[in-house]
Amino acid sequence: MKPETLLPLGKLDPGLRAPDVQLDIGQFGEGAALVESLGYDAVLVEETKDDPYQLLALGAAATTSVGLGTSVAMAFPRSPTITAMSAWSLQKLSNGRFSLGLGSQVRGHVRRRFGMEWHAPAPWMRDYVNAMRAVWDTWQTGADLAYESEHYNINLMVPLFDPGPIEHPRIPITIAAIGPNMCAVAGEVADGVRLHPVCTPKFIDEEVRPAVARGAARAGKTLDDVDICLKPLVGSAADEASLATVAETVRARAAFYLSTPAYRRAWESHDWGDRADEAAKLSKAQKWDDLVKVVDDEMLHTVATIGTFDTIGGQLSDRYEGLIDRIEFSTAVNNPDDEAILSGILDEIRG
Repeated sequence: MKPETLLPLGKLDPGLRAPDVQLDIGQFGEGAALVESLGYDAVLVEETKDDPYQLLALGAAATTSVGLGTSVAMAFPRSPTITAMSAWSLQKLSNGRFSLGLGSQVRGHVRRRFGMEWHAPAPWMRDYVNAMRAVWDTWQTGADLAYESEHYNINLMVPLFDPGPIEHPRIPITIAAIGPNMCAVAGEVADGVRLHPVCTPKFIDEEVRPAVARGAARAGKTLDDVDICLKPLVGSAADEASLATVAETVRARAAFYLSTPAYRRAWESHDWGDRADEAAKLSKAQKWDDLVKVVDDEMLHTVATIGTFDTIGGQLSDRYEGLIDRIEFSTAVNNPDDEAILSGILDEIRG
């Protein structure tokens, strides 16, 4: 089990999920309780191999104070009313500890994995969030449900399907984004934006933050009103010998991201568009060994933070302080020694 730690350089929100790790559902409640006992602020899960809302229901039942949230749950494959109900139920069960992180997913998955039509994602996400909030408002206040937009026309809520008001109706929303349009929508309608690991400090400073600020201004907000959250690409180990092996694993992950068109914008900010083209060709040809070689050391250390356990906390703090509000960090916790190592790293990140 890998507690994944999310913190805004002073606050601590860990999760219990990595995209390449099959989590034991039966142990999720136990893991959430462990995170709570270690003093973290939240447990986050992302939607990959299990339903995140079911996992968080187990976590809510096993804890009393730690926050609970989806780091990224798929929005468009679910209707806004369905997601609104899942979030409302978790907010009730957790006594106000839930936060909702949403992602759009790419065109191929929406069409071929979920069997749905595709629309421009940024305006679609704006409509989605506003539709959810309209449903929540109806449940909380009893107001007539009447939301009409380009993508949704929702105007029916009968008593049988109305769960009624709850004690904590304000559910924070974070939107996963990398492009300027989605970043702006997050600034406009959400409480936070969640960035992809490929986002470097340069990209965040020059492209993400201005886009979020533009969107926030449309809603009469400022950048300070929107949390910028990131799960960075990190490689860490107990010693230099072990770190060398870990670094190559991180290099392979960076190469995969380099070959993915959806993340090209971040690489182009460093004038590596030609490398992205090369990586995409190698990926299509399934030449995986050659693909890894495209990511040289300069690229690796630009997109990833690599360091031993005794230095990684300081490196992350120095790299991202002043740029983001929350940073996610994970390391395996299997015994009390691991807990002590993780606690030390987190204290260093907190400053």
